[in-house]
Amino acid sequence: MILAAGRGERMRPLSDATPKPLLVAGGKPLIVWQIEALARAGFADITINASHRADALVAALGDGSRWDVRISWSHEAEPLETAGGIATACPLLAAGPALIVSGDIWTRFDYSSLTPKIDRMAGEAAGPRVHLVMVPNPPYHAEGDFVLAGDRVALDGGPRLTFGNIGVYDTTMFRDLPRGVKLRMLPLYHAWIAARIVTGERYDGPWANVGTPADLAALDASLGTQSAI
Repeated sequence: MILAAGRGERMRPLSDATPKPLLVAGGKPLIVWQIEALARAGFADITINASHRADALVAALGDGSRWDVRISWSHEAEPLETAGGIATACPLLAAGPALIVSGDIWTRFDYSSLTPKIDRMAGEAAGPRVHLVMVPNPPYHAEGDFVLAGDRVALDGGPRLTFGNIGVYDTTMFRDLPRGVKLRMLPLYHAWIAARIVTGERYDGPWANVGTPADLAALDASLGTQSAI
């Protein structure tokens, strides 16, 4: 699943007319970088949630056939936050673990590296139900989010890293949540971490959370003419 329903308030005025995931860096929209990376990694069925300028997203991406993937759409009358968006999209997601990423990040992370973790989660009903990819803290989020202790994610007890908006989740944990209702992820993360069902890994490669026009300009400049990559 690609999360793409947010209004992108910090990206205004660019996001007023264009949904944030369709803003261009390195010659292609942010969300297209994600679709191409998922397709290369073998993820052929992709659900995208959409709200702000959903018509533009659907018109630009369609059914995904040009990337040899199948896109299904979860429409939100208003953005439902991350947990609300996932819960609302659950009928479109297969039972079991799903890779869920944000449509406004750019990264060279190899999503195929998560396939063994997805397979293990699918086969171990009593094992971890969440796996988060963590990144070094960017300057705008120097305090980080969670602690990575070995392969376990903790709330404290060491230096914090930033959640990279790339995660594997057992979708059954969302199926009993209300649909069409705003729900934040942070309380769920805290509960899941306390229950010791969250693992994680550190990624030190290229990664950017594109939140502002300045972020977009910096990423575009760094990519240059690498749009074919």
